[in-house]
Amino acid sequence: MTWEVPVPRFGVLGPLTIESPPGRRTTPRGDHQRALLAVLLLNANSSVPVGALVETLWPETPPKSYSSNLHTYVSRLRARFEGLEIERDPHGYRLAVEPGDLDLLSFREAAAAGKAAARAGDPAAAAGHYRRALAEWRGPVLSGLHVPRLDADVARLESERLAAFEDCVDAELSDGRHGELTGELQAMITEHPLRERLAAQLMTALHRAGRQADSLAVHRELRTTLVEELGVEPGAEVRRVHAAVLRGEDPVPTAKTAQVFPICQLPPDIADFAGREGEIAKLSGLLGESTRVPVAVITGEPGAGKSTLAVSTAHRLRRSFPDGQLFVPLAGASSPRDLADVLGDLLRALGVTGPAIPDDVEARAAVYRGRLADRRVLVVLDDAAGPDQIRALLPGTPGSAVLITSRQRLSGLAGADRLPLAPLSGAEAMSLLARLAGPDRVGAERAAAERIAKACGNLPLALRIAGSRLAMRPGLPLGKLAGKLEDEVSRLDELQVSDLQVRGSIALSYQALSPPARRAFRLIGRCRTLDLPAWAVSTLIDDEDADEAIDELVEASLLEATGVDPTGEQRFRVHDLVRVFATELGRELETHAERVASVAKVSDAALCLADTAARRLPRTVPMPLSDQDVPAQPLPAELVERLLRDPGAWFSVERANLVTAVSSLCAVGWLRKALRILERLSAYLYLHSHYTDMRTAYETLRDAAREAGEGHIVVIAEANLAVLLHASGEYERAVEGYRECSKELAVLGDLATRAWVETNLAHCLVGLGRAGESLHAATQARELSTVEDSGTHARRAESAALHRLGKISEALEIDRRILAEARESADDRQLGIALQGLSWSLMLDGRPEEALETIEESVRVLRRTTAKSALAKSLRTQGAILAGAGRRVGAVKAYENARRLAGALEERPRELSCTRAIAASWIGDGRADRAIPVLRRCLDEFRAMGGKPATGLTLHVLRRAYEAVGETKAAEAAGEEAKRLEVPHDANASTLVRLLLSLTEPASA
Repeated sequence: MTWEVPVPRFGVLGPLTIESPPGRRTTPRGDHQRALLAVLLLNANSSVPVGALVETLWPETPPKSYSSNLHTYVSRLRARFEGLEIERDPHGYRLAVEPGDLDLLSFREAAAAGKAAARAGDPAAAAGHYRRALAEWRGPVLSGLHVPRLDADVARLESERLAAFEDCVDAELSDGRHGELTGELQAMITEHPLRERLAAQLMTALHRAGRQADSLAVHRELRTTLVEELGVEPGAEVRRVHAAVLRGEDPVPTAKTAQVFPICQLPPDIADFAGREGEIAKLSGLLGESTRVPVAVITGEPGAGKSTLAVSTAHRLRRSFPDGQLFVPLAGASSPRDLADVLGDLLRALGVTGPAIPDDVEARAAVYRGRLADRRVLVVLDDAAGPDQIRALLPGTPGSAVLITSRQRLSGLAGADRLPLAPLSGAEAMSLLARLAGPDRVGAERAAAERIAKACGNLPLALRIAGSRLAMRPGLPLGKLAGKLEDEVSRLDELQVSDLQVRGSIALSYQALSPPARRAFRLIGRCRTLDLPAWAVSTLIDDEDADEAIDELVEASLLEATGVDPTGEQRFRVHDLVRVFATELGRELETHAERVASVAKVSDAALCLADTAARRLPRTVPMPLSDQDVPAQPLPAELVERLLRDPGAWFSVERANLVTAVSSLCAVGWLRKALRILERLSAYLYLHSHYTDMRTAYETLRDAAREAGEGHIVVIAEANLAVLLHASGEYERAVEGYRECSKELAVLGDLATRAWVETNLAHCLVGLGRAGESLHAATQARELSTVEDSGTHARRAESAALHRLGKISEALEIDRRILAEARESADDRQLGIALQGLSWSLMLDGRPEEALETIEESVRVLRRTTAKSALAKSLRTQGAILAGAGRRVGAVKAYENARRLAGALEERPRELSCTRAIAASWIGDGRADRAIPVLRRCLDEFRAMGGKPATGLTLHVLRRAYEAVGETKAAEAAGEEAKRLEVPHDANASTLVRLLLSLTEPASA
């Protein structure tokens, strides 16, 4: 046998109550439980997000354990009230209840039945339904329980109750039951003295009861109140009833008056609307404010989807504004509508007709606000031209809300909340394309679809046009359309279909600009960079009124101010399609010479800033920095000093722009300027191991120079690309590149650059174990050197080669001279590097104590600099020297720190050598089985690089690991291969073998 659980009946239309059979009323214990139950009941059968529940229970600051507390309250409610169904879903909690078990649902069900009966022409039945609905009310909603989060809901319900009462009175008046209504109506109008519908109903009831004088007195009192408080005359319906009473006629309310509210003028929601969920949520929150008239403004560039978002949001909020939604097209971007005409249309929609509409604009606005008084209406003002077109259209009393779209920021509109609308995210853009062109089609050509979205800049209007073109031509490959859109010259021609076009949309905003702002707009279009610093924008415009023009462009949403960067400079963003339009205009309206002059100006400023910044950074890239072709700085000295106070920070924020500038300059044939900017940018890129940017930029420069026949620039680009191969451990390819460049530089007579290339070659040959060739290249480099930096670099290469030839004393002499020069220079980076070189020579010369003291000083000095690569090298040397001193823990820590730095810098050879040393320590810790796979991977990579010394060292350590786990044959094979790779007199290798193997000894040894 099963027993049905009795379901309680809930009440919110009055004090919060729960009535359990057989008629026992209770309420939850504790404010939090009562508030929780109240919000669930007011949203019965709908999911209430957890965030809303938390805000309800803890309006100030929620506790850290709010999630568990909320769960506890829900559990207690379920346990206390049998039959209470509170369900958890992915978004929040939902209280399931039947209409007959909640007074609010019963009220709404009966009121809906009353409306249906009234429409069917049965006023008696309608009145019965309405009276049944009103009987559910026991007092003010949730009386005795104040929950701030529910104020808006409570106000909305009170409005529903009042509307139901007025509908009930209309039905009873139509049914001839006026005699019993006068007292009830007089009480209600005392509570709502501005409610014209109540006044008209009372006047009708009194007149029918033979009390004409009292009826006219109601009109006088209402008119006095409206004039004094709002400055308006009574509306058309009240005047009609007043006239009927004066004539002695029966003023039966017309159906038209009763049907004005609710009203909905919204255009249909777009079926293929995609994305913008975050924006809709934010707007919904802003417009839900109940203590004032909230005003939300959606701003954004042409084609951003402002109107579409506004309409979609308004449709989602219809339940929150039960009296209706007004939609007002203002045509601000093309031909702004006259405010008097707008107000006239609104008043007619709100039931004010004929002579009741005043001639004066201010009077119309007052009547409009009067019609919306005490109502909950959402007013959507689409495409506003400016604040003056809006202010008269704002409701005067809380309850209603306003949603505005505009290309202008409407900065003069006080108290408004603004939502700048950015382009769609990548995922949203793909979703919109899929909705328009078909998900299967987009999925099959995903890469091409992403190209289309990128060419459209993720702008909704452009995406909608592209998607519509695809939908019209099912056989058109997405790749073909993507190719057309990627051509800037024809892109805007392609982005038009039927009456939709991106060019025309942007043109409306451009035509509304002042002449100086139009010129500034065209100038900004010449800069391919989409993220612009203020110094670049001002340099392009080069006018004393530049700031005013920039402000106008920002206000018009053609230029977006995105904040201040770490150098203190304002940044601006321009959408790619807007830039393409500006470029088109520039080609049409200005000469080639004018365009070249403005671009030359801003590129000169960028080059001069990069030159000054590069000279304030440590020079780590092993290539020369030419002083040729650097113009005079066009920017003010105080601005330059502020921007470059931290040169690394300036390079960091402008890095992407400078890489783009190199590409743009190559495209127009300004190769020498591109090279000079890239040489200076490389000072930052190489220092921070941004090798990908360097490689991309130098490859672009090389290809452009090769096509233009600029052989010298080709060689310099190739030499820098060889440096990047060297840094990543591709020694054989780097050697080949260095040698080819050296030959061509000899023919060109560029001795300074050739000296650097020969030095780099020497260092690379050392890594390959070809010490004799390395020493020859280093000596040749030193003889070619014409500047101190390249000479010092060459001598370091000589020292490294001498180590491998067993000539330690000669290397030691070189390193001492380098250190002496470094101490005189007072350059911490040079000093730290020199100390590292000397420490290793001392170690090879059998002076471990001096070596340790020297390397520790090197590490201390380099920690004060930004030279992370040099610090990684010194830490690795420190690890080796500490291992030789038997300080195992310190050695491993130094190797780990060095590996961490090398990994972050993408210096794979150094990262591998540190990994090898750490794996050697695992052998000593009894974890040889863990070390073997790591050492094998190191061995494979060193072999691929062609580094014989590194390969031999790894084999020695691997041999010891195999011995530790008893794999005798594998140990013998590794040992034999290591011997074959040994080079006689290589002091460097023999010392490193000894130091690394010391780490493989048990820790207690």
